[in-house]
Formats: sequence, structure tokens, C-alpha cells
Amino acid sequence: KMKNSSESKFFTYRVINTLIMFIALVIVFSLFTPRNIFISVRNLASLGKLVPDLGVVALGIGILMVCGEFDLSISSTLPLCSYIFASALFGGLSPVWGFVLALLSGLALGFINGLIVVKTRMPSFIITLGTMMFWKGILYVWSRMMPTSIRTFIPTDSLFQKVLTGSIGPFFPVQTIWFVAFAIVLGIILHFHRFGNWIYATGDNQEAARAMGINTNLVKIICFMIVGVLCAFAGCMQSVRLGSFAATQGVGSELRAMAACVIGGTSLRGGIGSMMGVFLGILTLHILDNGLVLMRVPVFGVNAFIGLATIFFVLLNSYLDRKIK
Repeated sequence: KMKNSSESKFFTYRVINTLIMFIALVIVFSLFTPRNIFISVRNLASLGKLVPDLGVVALGIGILMVCGEFDLSISSTLPLCSYIFASALFGGLSPVWGFVLALLSGLALGFINGLIVVKTRMPSFIITLGTMMFWKGILYVWSRMMPTSIRTFIPTDSLFQKVLTGSIGPFFPVQTIWFVAFAIVLGIILHFHRFGNWIYATGDNQEAARAMGINTNLVKIICFMIVGVLCAFAGCMQSVRLGSFAATQGVGSELRAMAACVIGGTSLRGGIGSMMGVFLGILTLHILDNGLVLMRVPVFGVNAFIGLATIFFVLLNSYLDRKIK
């Protein structure tokens, strides 16, 4: 049975739940953080730089989850593409060509994941867990776990740096624009394009989608490739912002990205979710993280609150699903 069109719209009750939580957290942290530091320009600018690191990748994970699949390998795809970018710079390529090479590498890694999943028909959770460990091992051997500075190849005043990680005025980071732009483009694809309908149909009922003439294998592979490209983009963006490559980039990002999508109302079973929900889920997770740290909650304890928030949204959406049906 296919989902009705109302469940594929940009705004659903799941999005409204996340929006209410987002607004509530902003109000609470604005009132109770010391010296109102949460709403200070400096803190908001810092959030604008940090949110896209995970946010850009999570947007792709949201689409993949709507398609009914998972990708745990993003925590190795991201630093591997970043390493390829850094190696290209040391090899004499310009930042632009190094960036293109990294994006193509992410595309290839996503294609490999998707191809293995559709050919073996094994759960993507298991397949991407395996590729995550494989590529991470390869990366650690190649890089020898040594951080590498790329600042000499991309000075802070270069055009490439300004376009990727610069700022508009003294405080507004360009990364935020990239994050919003990706959300808009992917939102248009997911909600207003035929391919988006194919994604929902594949995630909702794969057999019914095939009966309608949809090439579900191709849909899944393309979704994996989207995730791979976004990982490469985020990895390069983070490296340029920090001025260095580190093999530990993206550690833990796979679970945080999935948590953000779940908080945004994306179903773990596929077929349900929206780009607006994923976008708000990412913001909610980061605001929760940032606000708790500013309220002097121990850093390691923040994950406990994020875990509780994830469970809360799963239970809330499951309860509302039963009530609506």
C-alpha cells in the first residue's frame, strides 16, 4: 500500500513536533544560559560554522532513510575524501581540481555502497558497517594517523577559501549558505520532482514500486551516491575551515546524522520523512548540544540528552501514527 500524498508533503505533524521542540529549546537556552550567551552574535556565528559540518551529510542521510536504507560508512567516507583532497594539494593540483577529485571519490564510494547493497540484497546497515571499517582501515594506513596542514595551499584570503568557508560581513559564515542551499535543492528533488516520488515509493513498498515500473535498485544507488558526494563536500569544507586534515574527522557522525533525521521525523522503516523535518532535526540536535554545553553540563553527558531526545521523538511519532490511523 502506497502512502497518500499528504504524508509526502513538506509540512507534516512530525515536522510540527520538531519545530515546537526547536522553538522551546531556543527559548529555554536564551533565558537560562549565563549572560544570555546563547543568543550572542559570536555564539550564533560559531553555530553557523559548525552545524554544516554534520548538517550537509545528514541531509543526504535523510533522503537515504526515506528510501529505506542506511549508510554507516559516512564516518570513513568523509575523512577519506578529505585525505584525497589534501593529497591532491600536496601532489600539485589546484584546490579546485583537488576539490573536484574529492567529490568524484565520494561519488564512487557511494556508488560502491549502493551497488553492493542492491546486488547482495543484504541489509545496508550491515554492508555499510563493513565498508566503514574497511575504508577507515585503509585511511589509517595511508595517512598513518598523522594530521596534515593544508594552510599553505589555501591561504585564508584566497578565493577558494572565501567561497567555501569565508564569511559575509564579520560574523555570517558562508557554510550556512551552503547548508541552506543543499537543503533547498534536495527538498525540491524530494518533494516536487518525480525522482522524489520514486524515493518515497521505494522506501514505502519496494515490491509495489517495482510493479509501477520504478527501477528501485537505481533509486537506491543514486541516493547512496548523493550521500557520498555530500560527505566529500563536508570533508573538504571542514578541512579548509580548520586548515588541516585529520584522520579522525567525522568520527561518530553516522549515529548523530541518523539521530538528527529521527528527531526530524524520518522513519527508520523508510517511506516517511521530509527535508524540512531533517533540516529542523539537525538544528535541534546542534542547539541542544550547544545549549547544554553553555549551561555547563559535562560534555560527555550531552550525548545522554541527545539519546533521550531521539527516543522521545521515536515514541511520540509512533504514538501519533497509531492515533491518526
